[in-house]
Amino acid sequence: MLSIVVFISLFVFSTGLFLLNANKIRKNIRLGRDVNRSDKPLTRLKTMVLVALGQKKMFTRPIAAFLHLALYVAFVITQIELLEIIADGITGKHRMFYFSLGDFYVFMVSFIEILSVLAFVATVAFLWRRNMLSLPRFNKAELLGWPKKDANLILIMELVLIVFILTMNGTDEVLYNRGGSHVAYAKGSFGFSISAWLGPLVFDSFNVETLRVFERIGWWGHISMVFLFLNYLPYSKHLHVLLAFPTTYFSNLQAKGKFSHMKSVENEVKLMLDPNAIPPESDAPPGRFGAKDVADLTWKNLLDAYSCTECGRCTDVCPANNTGKLLSPRKIMMDTRDRMVEVGELKKGVVDNKSLLGDYITPEELWACTSCNACVEACPINIDPLAIIIDLRRNLVMEESAMPSELAGMLTNIENNGAPWQFSQSDRLNWAKEE
Repeated sequence: MLSIVVFISLFVFSTGLFLLNANKIRKNIRLGRDVNRSDKPLTRLKTMVLVALGQKKMFTRPIAAFLHLALYVAFVITQIELLEIIADGITGKHRMFYFSLGDFYVFMVSFIEILSVLAFVATVAFLWRRNMLSLPRFNKAELLGWPKKDANLILIMELVLIVFILTMNGTDEVLYNRGGSHVAYAKGSFGFSISAWLGPLVFDSFNVETLRVFERIGWWGHISMVFLFLNYLPYSKHLHVLLAFPTTYFSNLQAKGKFSHMKSVENEVKLMLDPNAIPPESDAPPGRFGAKDVADLTWKNLLDAYSCTECGRCTDVCPANNTGKLLSPRKIMMDTRDRMVEVGELKKGVVDNKSLLGDYITPEELWACTSCNACVEACPINIDPLAIIIDLRRNLVMEESAMPSELAGMLTNIENNGAPWQFSQSDRLNWAKEE
């Protein structure tokens, strides 16, 4: 009874804390402007299935993709065993699905164990890759400090979780062989694929009472790591394991390179070009041109920021970054997320006199962007750093008239000559005349 009470208390507390943090994330995302992403639901569903569930874009780098797939599939499939552990914890029983499912139960647990071993290998490989190999994208300035610790910490937690799973199953195999298992104290063998040989190999020298202690350590350790992982997610880049699905579903389905436009500016242009155009009924002044802070971005931009995996594939293919410029698309997303969290924590009515543009992201970073869309194409979950860059640049130009001198000259030529070149329209075809 004490065990049941402790488990239910942990379960309720952990779930409640996660839901509380999830609500904070929802409120932070809703700081952004509205944007309609409800069109073409079948296309969006297909995109989500292929990109988020099928991890289609990961396979541009096959080795990393297969390692990640092993972790991903293990994470998804082990939730089946987690359901049984929760049911056991609430009822006080042990392997309550075993007698009802029989051979299928053994098959599923065996499959989970194989995936767990593959996940263990993948996790060790990722730790070695992040810390022993000098991959440039894992050693950028924006990853120094907490981001690097975060990546390592979650990998270590995964290793510990797998060890607890195999400890629980391995000791249970030995106990079951000796007739000392919690499963009706039966005698025989579960026959799990890994634990059937790993259990006797590691735990056969211990007596029954010690094995029961180890089994309980494995059981409680497993579920405790799950609760810990659940409540660590809102503070970690690994939130993408949940948010990758809405992020890909609400992907931008327009052609790459097509920029959004402001309705207020469009109306002004129509009035100037068409004398018969009817002015809009609303006399309300237009909102901010472009984006200066996170509230000026769309909710999809902010969802992207929360979903960023910090893998650095965007920065790795960025031509500006590769030629030594200050721009890093990954840093754009990380800065947006950090600023969003900061704004979300402000008390109502409090202004901190800071903004995303200037305090987090500099004009130098923004003007280094060539708007080539390489970062958007490279992202495994269709995050769009370019949309944020363009909106921040739009604010610099339209509200602060702050732009490189080369761009100022081009805009002056467009205004005066109708083209970027320093020639009047009447002289534009002089090059084609015979001398």
